[in-house]
Amino acid sequence: MGWKAICQLTGPILAVLVLTGCLSGESGNPFELTPEHLQKREMRTRMYEGISEVGMLSACAGVLQDLGFTIDESESKLGVIVGSKRSDATEAGQEAWWLVKALLTYGLAALTDETDDYQRFRASVVVRPASTITSENHYVSVTFQRTVWDTDDKVSKQETLEVPEIHGDFFDRLSKSVFLEAQGI
Repeated sequence: MGWKAICQLTGPILAVLVLTGCLSGESGNPFELTPEHLQKREMRTRMYEGISEVGMLSACAGVLQDLGFTIDESESKLGVIVGSKRSDATEAGQEAWWLVKALLTYGLAALTDETDDYQRFRASVVVRPASTITSENHYVSVTFQRTVWDTDDKVSKQETLEVPEIHGDFFDRLSKSVFLEAQGI
């Protein structure tokens, strides 16, 4: 076998080795569900019984609006609702640190430092059938995300909010709304 043939085989072999090395993490399987993944799914999803899909979507939209979200997109055929809201992102600690730095540097740091200015929250709700037997049982999944812009209008943070209290509040309100919807109130 000549050098040319060896070189032609070396490239693909190295590519396979590199890709294999990249895929092998601590668990060895990048598609393996971890306990953390299952906990997050449980936090984000609940099942509701005795309500139509239209009623469920209506209840979800109402809860988002009660929480101050504006409905941006809604596709009832797919069972998806997306809402957003904007709020101030200024934190007292950030402003205090900015003031200290400005005082210590005679205002020079104040010219280059940005602090968080405003933030936009997005909520995505997906409603899907829980059973093929009845059309009155549904899974509801919700995801909350946050994007923060600084005073220079640049994105300083983007994150999915994995806070059990936020999800719990949404589902508590949704349970009450579903109950009222089922009662025709």
